[in-house]
Amino acid sequence: MYRFFINSGQVSGGFVSIEGADAHHMRDVLRMQPGEEVEAADEQGNVYACRVGSLDMDEVRLEVLKVGVSENELPVAVTLCVGLPKFEKMELIVQKAVELGAARIVPVAMKRSVVKLDEKKAKSKVARWQAIAEAAAKQSKRGIIPEVGDVVPLKTALKEAAAAGRILLPYECAEGIEKTREILGSLKPGEAVTIFIGPEGGFGLDEVEAAKEAGAEIVTLGRRILRVETAAITAMALVMFYTER
Repeated sequence: MYRFFINSGQVSGGFVSIEGADAHHMRDVLRMQPGEEVEAADEQGNVYACRVGSLDMDEVRLEVLKVGVSENELPVAVTLCVGLPKFEKMELIVQKAVELGAARIVPVAMKRSVVKLDEKKAKSKVARWQAIAEAAAKQSKRGIIPEVGDVVPLKTALKEAAAAGRILLPYECAEGIEKTREILGSLKPGEAVTIFIGPEGGFGLDEVEAAKEAGAEIVTLGRRILRVETAAITAMALVMFYTER
């Protein structure tokens, strides 16, 4: 069943009003017909089971059959901060992180980042990554569309992470995997956790020290050296494994 994202203001009198790109997609791409069933999810985590009513040129109206609450979110709110990689890698990371439950993804400019972006290019790329996040959220039936934040320097990302909750930093020089299991197993429902993933060139020693000063818990993802996209996906998968009930 297809899922679409709406604002709660689009729900009125037992109907959901869909306009713009989603209406075009339903009418002209999916070629939906009256009577077909779809889902709509709003920003408050409500999920509406609906039946397609009318499909006009400017609006698709859905009849609400049942209202429930999304059960597809992780018990912990995960922000994934990624050292800015090559663009095709970032697209993959955004897609898979959303599928695995990330609440927010932040591209971070780090010392060894291969890619450097000016402000104009950064905005364009973030818009592209946000569109990928929305598509992945629809496909995986998320209750929300995770936000892709603006490109920020590491110092800013660490400051925001420290204010939000716990910080995890996978690092190849960390202690054994048992410590990682212990830390991930200690995550509690409702907690916010930020995971920092290094760029292609890895973290600089000064960046690791800065993370420690911000309160980061240093963990390992295993004995092998992982590519940035593999590390991001692995970290998200482990958090999902240890927290989802």
